[in-house]
Amino acid sequence: MPATMTLRIPIALAAIVLAMVAVPAVAPAAPASAEVLELQIDGQIEPVLAEYIQQGIETAQKSHASLVLITMNTPGGLDSAMREIIQAILRSPVPVVAYVTPTGSRAASAGFFILLSADVAAMSPGTDTGAASPLLVFGGSPVQIDETLRHKIVNEATAYLRSYTSKRGRNVDLAEKAVTEAKAYSEKEALDGKLIDLVAASPEELLAKLNGRTITRFDGSTVTLALEHPVVVSLDMSARQRFLSRIVQPDVMFILLIIGVLGLYAEFTHPGLFAPGVIGAIALVLALYAMHLLPVNLAGVVLILVALGLFILEAKFPTHGVLGVGGAVAMVLGALMLVRSPLTGMGVSLSAALGVTLPCAIIIILLMRLVLRSMSWKQSTGSEQLIGEFGEVTEPIESSNGRGMVHVHGELWQAVANGSIPRGARVRVKKVDGLILHVEPAEPQRPATS
Repeated sequence: MPATMTLRIPIALAAIVLAMVAVPAVAPAAPASAEVLELQIDGQIEPVLAEYIQQGIETAQKSHASLVLITMNTPGGLDSAMREIIQAILRSPVPVVAYVTPTGSRAASAGFFILLSADVAAMSPGTDTGAASPLLVFGGSPVQIDETLRHKIVNEATAYLRSYTSKRGRNVDLAEKAVTEAKAYSEKEALDGKLIDLVAASPEELLAKLNGRTITRFDGSTVTLALEHPVVVSLDMSARQRFLSRIVQPDVMFILLIIGVLGLYAEFTHPGLFAPGVIGAIALVLALYAMHLLPVNLAGVVLILVALGLFILEAKFPTHGVLGVGGAVAMVLGALMLVRSPLTGMGVSLSAALGVTLPCAIIIILLMRLVLRSMSWKQSTGSEQLIGEFGEVTEPIESSNGRGMVHVHGELWQAVANGSIPRGARVRVKKVDGLILHVEPAEPQRPATS
């Protein structure tokens, strides 16, 4: 072997060794984490909750989350708010999972509609869903309605449910029975009937079952969920939303409305108190805000205004309580009719209507009677208090000049009269004109005897 060949082999080996030393070792890449944004439906479904769900889905889109997880425990609520939530779910660019949890929870009425609208519907063991028949609620209790109207509401509700349930590949016939026959289903019955997709005991188990699962979106596209290392980020309601969610409850809204009316009424009838006016104005503004969000029935508002008018008239006229009772009946009926929600039902309860109406009637009637009584009282300060008082003439009132002096309330006053009044006669004050009293004889004057 030539010497040059022998020399090149060690040089090549050295170059390879140097290259291996120079290149740093590359660590294996850590698996990417999948962000799961968790939202909560806990309680009645109302407009502020719908706003919270809509904003949560928008946040998931902006943060490029892999999944939106909506945990549910609800008895239902307003159909208008329910439809807003369903629209947000169907339009969501991020897959949405609705999960009834924890054990013992339910997704009834409006919650059933929301559960079936999600890309993936899941339930925990020991939960139930369904009972979604349309109700006309009056005072917190369902009432009988015209059969034609009932069929109209039921047909519209089932058509709405079919419009998205069929595209989700769920059992449409079984879903319709929850509306037409008020059927309710346990988690096992819902799974066997293909109303839901999964049963999982915990959110962790649910995400593990969803990892690698291919789902069909509402628009027909398919997505494979990659949830090997999920990071669950819980998004709670803001302080503003928590506050407003209490205000828009029908019972609270009605109470605020009556407090506002009573506060302003007390301020107008007793000016200068300030506190009732301030409290009333704030309560009335909050009530009007809630009425702006809730589906308010105009007939209920009119009945409440009629009731207030009847309470005022009861104080002015001796009707022996007829107008007061009529006002109380009108206010209770107005409260029960105030919020309309024909699909799922949610309004002012009978207990709240009665508990607010009776104190309201008593306060308005008593305040008005005090005002009317004070208007009939004689003024007790200043010179006007002298009207109707009796006095004694100390300097004769002559018909020539028509002016004399009288002694009234321990004071001497200049007095005038239409005729002559002798010294010592008793007179009654008719009018006060500055510092001059207009008087008349208190007793018929006897003719002078010779």
